[in-house]
Amino acid sequence: MSEQLFRVVVDMAGRHALWPAARTVPTGWCETLAPSSRELALAYVQQQWHALQPRRKPRSIAAPSQLAKRRTIDFSLMFFGSDEGNAAREKYEMVLQASRFADEHGFSAVWVPERHFTRMGSLYPNPAVLHAAIARETKRLRLRAGSVVLPLHHVVRIAEEWAVVDNLSNGRIELSFAPGWNPGDFVFAPDRYSSRYDVMYAGLQQVRRLWAGELFDAIDGEGKPIQVRTYPTPVQKHLTIWITCAGSERSFQQAGTVGANLLTHLFDQDVETLSKKIKLYREARAAAGYDPATGRVAVTLHTFLGDTLDGVKEQVRGPYAEYLKANLGLLEKLAASRGVQVDLKRLAADELSLAIEWLFEKFLKARSLMGTPESCTEIVDQLIASDVQDIACLIDFGPSAQAILKSLPLLAKLAERFR
Repeated sequence: MSEQLFRVVVDMAGRHALWPAARTVPTGWCETLAPSSRELALAYVQQQWHALQPRRKPRSIAAPSQLAKRRTIDFSLMFFGSDEGNAAREKYEMVLQASRFADEHGFSAVWVPERHFTRMGSLYPNPAVLHAAIARETKRLRLRAGSVVLPLHHVVRIAEEWAVVDNLSNGRIELSFAPGWNPGDFVFAPDRYSSRYDVMYAGLQQVRRLWAGELFDAIDGEGKPIQVRTYPTPVQKHLTIWITCAGSERSFQQAGTVGANLLTHLFDQDVETLSKKIKLYREARAAAGYDPATGRVAVTLHTFLGDTLDGVKEQVRGPYAEYLKANLGLLEKLAASRGVQVDLKRLAADELSLAIEWLFEKFLKARSLMGTPESCTEIVDQLIASDVQDIACLIDFGPSAQAILKSLPLLAKLAERFR
């Protein structure tokens, strides 16, 4: 009789279990060790599952009266929507120039996304490669991936690539992980789309352990179990991890449960709704034994500042409308990923223009940093009051590179008010 083999499976809370290899992995769990003997699987669990140690005691959350009043917040730059246009060798010059400006003018970080197969955002298929370049152009900025779509990658490659960037930057990288939502992106790992959330939460624990120099159990080319250690050794002993969350309350709570920071936006939620979700995030951190106050929240805002509000409207209305039109397909898929079926392409041209104009005015007034340093102060104050620590200023949503760079001194002026 042949020896029964077991998989090791893990859920999004990091709990491990042995599962018979002949049976389908249950919903909510994903495989972290290929079929192995019972003894090897048990040894793997004992090595990897840190929760076998005594559980943290839940922490308490300070009452509002105990929290010091503050009117400070960090400003960072985020890149997301640039396409290659007609540029040749100068595709990335705006990114590098803006990063150097941010480094010299007190901004906290630069965010670079991972995007695939769309013209809008086509400059950003690999944030590690671009951050390696930015690392050599800057001295102080934190270099944040916003985001690494973890289910599209092997965790060993994530640890290796970003350890290189950590060394090039002398220890300045931070990673925000996302599960992904666009089915088209999963050509890299089509079997992971349905379980992408589980894969992400299991994978981030593995990346943490690899970053700390722990061994990784794997199967080699001959089908034999081996252990590997990734190199180079990072400069930072501790990897700062963020979770990219959209609108789901559950996602905010899960980010808190794993002790990660949180990256979100105001695309389909207002500040009041966001404030309630941040409270859930803090409560989840406390319940999991993490200090609720140390978790950082960053909010993405479309950003363009000018000397007058009318001048800003004139400069950004057209580019923002084209930005939305270019993303109609992605907007439909984003809605579908949240259970809402829409077909924006069926709208008549005048109906689509009205819808885009409505969106533009809505974002201009209450969900963006599009305006003057004076007009944008109110939303910054609202975010501070909602317990946000960082505004990720999305600057490349359509205005020309020259216009973006020209607007940065006014953004620096606004940031200076909140230091």
